[in-house]
Amino acid sequence: MTRTLITGGLVITAAEEIHADVLIEDGRIAALATTGSQEWTADRVIDASHKYVIPGGVDAHTHMELPFGGTFASDSFETGTRAAAWGGTTTIVDFAVQSVGQSLRAGLDAWYAKADGKCAIDYGFHMILSDVNERSLKEMDLLVEEGISSFKLFTAYPGVFYSDDGQILRAMQKAAVNGGLIMMHAENGIAIDVLVQQALARGETDPRYHGEVRKALLEAEATHRVIKLAQVAGAPVYVVHVSAREALAEIARARDEGLPVFGETCPQYLFLSTDNLAEPDFEGSKYVCSTPLRPKDHQEALWRGLRTNDLQVVSTDHCPFCFVGQKELGRGDFSKIPNGLPGVENRMDLLHQAVVDGRITRRRWIEIACASPARMFGLYGKKGTIAPGADADVVVYDPAAEQVMSVETHHMNVDYSAYEGKRVTGQVETVLSRGEVVIDERKFTGRAGHGCYVPRGTTQYLG
Repeated sequence: MTRTLITGGLVITAAEEIHADVLIEDGRIAALATTGSQEWTADRVIDASHKYVIPGGVDAHTHMELPFGGTFASDSFETGTRAAAWGGTTTIVDFAVQSVGQSLRAGLDAWYAKADGKCAIDYGFHMILSDVNERSLKEMDLLVEEGISSFKLFTAYPGVFYSDDGQILRAMQKAAVNGGLIMMHAENGIAIDVLVQQALARGETDPRYHGEVRKALLEAEATHRVIKLAQVAGAPVYVVHVSAREALAEIARARDEGLPVFGETCPQYLFLSTDNLAEPDFEGSKYVCSTPLRPKDHQEALWRGLRTNDLQVVSTDHCPFCFVGQKELGRGDFSKIPNGLPGVENRMDLLHQAVVDGRITRRRWIEIACASPARMFGLYGKKGTIAPGADADVVVYDPAAEQVMSVETHHMNVDYSAYEGKRVTGQVETVLSRGEVVIDERKFTGRAGHGCYVPRGTTQYLG
């Protein structure tokens, strides 16, 4: 039996803040006690004086090795989970992909193989439904039993991931019975494709037009539509990467009506904008993602949504593509720029900066980055908190440290930083994953293969 004691820190969870010592035994939290009130012995003592002791982050939206636009996301499960650990995230939920014409099982097995033995931290999977039919609907039941309890569908990307309203409704009806949670990428892809072709015909080919054709109203329309489909099906729905205030208004309205409608946003929508998409010399391609970045005046609505709990979760949608050789595929045609941004390493620090700036409280930071994603996706109690019996996924965080985000210092396998030159206050110092130190005073001590697959229960957020 190995025992680790973290002493002298301010323990912050979504529920409370307390100066406490944390005792860890065999990979789990064994006990908490007011600092100095217990004389515990341990094999290893970590001094967290003047530091925060927080749960490891839960990033419920990543895309490692995702095939997209003729290329692949540049982070593997090995590099991506290592970078996540550097950023204080100890659990990711990635997306396995069903290919059109294939079974859910074939897609899931392919992602199991990608991740097996590679991950530095624990991981789970959602399932992308690309082909809703009788067989895949039946398979949904089996996946929920196996711990894959959430399913993502798209109103975007016709010809790739797109599902029509009938397919979405049928998947929602199935989830209403088996307890699965439907996740929706909500943009009107059919209309967007028309606007893309019209823009290209006018010679509007630069990256900034990616944002201009993917209009906020088309995000709002699709958000409204999937909420109504979920209402018809009697199912909850979780809208991913909400970027526009108009879409958030649809979610807030539904929640005001008491509907089980949930939303996530991402750091890029809180800290970046169309100003980045408009950067000259094709630099704007670095910021092409979908949903797209919006004008800065959308940011305040998103922050307010996080404070009022109309948005419950901040995930990254980490899907990195290198500028050289990948983003460049879209020179002369913005529609060919691979969609996605790097960010799995930056999320916890950016959200702490929001605490420093007075946008959210410390407990809300932990809620939206750790506890709520764990609850939303059936992991809470094991992940997302510091409490007896929970996995010892613990971060010692220095709230006073200052850093400058840069490609020169990050650990993601991508040749640029979306937050290059941004100064933030706060930095991860030490990270434990199931009691094993994977970052030790800003040195990586983890290993590929330490991370375990974590089967998930159904959502715990409805109670």
